[in-house]
Amino acid sequence: MTVVDVNDDVKTRIAWLYYVEGMTQDEVANLVGMNRSRVLRILAAARQDGTVQIRVTTRMSRCVELERMLEDRWNLTRAIVVPEPQDPNALRAIIGAEVGAYMSQTVAANMTIGLGWGKTLTSGVPAIEPRAADGVKVLAMLGGLTRVSSINPSEFAWRVADRLSAECYMLAAPVYAPDKRTRDALMGHPGIAEVFARAQSLDMAVVSVGDLTPHSVFSEYGLLTRDEIASLEAAGAVGDLLCHFIDAEGNVIDHPVNERVLALNPLSLRGTRQIVLASGGWHKLTVIRAALKLLRPTVLIVNELVAERLAVETR
Repeated sequence: MTVVDVNDDVKTRIAWLYYVEGMTQDEVANLVGMNRSRVLRILAAARQDGTVQIRVTTRMSRCVELERMLEDRWNLTRAIVVPEPQDPNALRAIIGAEVGAYMSQTVAANMTIGLGWGKTLTSGVPAIEPRAADGVKVLAMLGGLTRVSSINPSEFAWRVADRLSAECYMLAAPVYAPDKRTRDALMGHPGIAEVFARAQSLDMAVVSVGDLTPHSVFSEYGLLTRDEIASLEAAGAVGDLLCHFIDAEGNVIDHPVNERVLALNPLSLRGTRQIVLASGGWHKLTVIRAALKLLRPTVLIVNELVAERLAVETR
């Protein structure tokens, strides 16, 4: 069998494993049941025929099918479904790369872009193609962490703005105030009020969702106490969107934690022209579904396993 006899799915799988997941040629050969020299020829052909540029440009047929099903079921303008990686730990970076690529393709001059936060979104920054300044503005839609980390919302917004040569507006306050009274006082600060005012006329919002597992950012960075997390779960919370905790039906729950968060209320995003929701992992299925109900996004970027379930759910 020659290289041209290999179907597109096999060629795309080999290119994906090698170029996106970073496996060696020997590892790819063992996984797909071919010898190394044949894998090498297929990779070379993939580069020559345009399948592989910087990214894998063709998509697996099942993922394409799921994309159309998701678009129909959830009234999306576009769905992007990524294949399940051999290493589940690679999923966050793969979805993030799709976010960066999507922004590179769709951000236009003079747009105002609101950004959420999280490890998935942060991992996509290197995939955003640098561009010359053309009037783009970037807003952080939530406050920052008092303890420095790679996923600080303000740091993420600044890094995106740097790639886009954009003007950046940040909420210079902690994402959670100690109480509602302090939060309300901070909201009256002219600089913070300006960011919230600008967020009412976004051209694009890019968000992810978080869960309440022991590995969530809320536990990892001590944003909330164990008692607060337990109380949120008891109140029906399945995760967060812009640090507002929501239930399985996509309702922002009535809870003291939500009263002291310094972030744009996700309900206010519904009028945004384009909303990109990007997240993945089976453990986030429930909160992704809830966010779909709340936000009604135009674009969903998700992994194959979660897409399989969301695509067949009844209305």
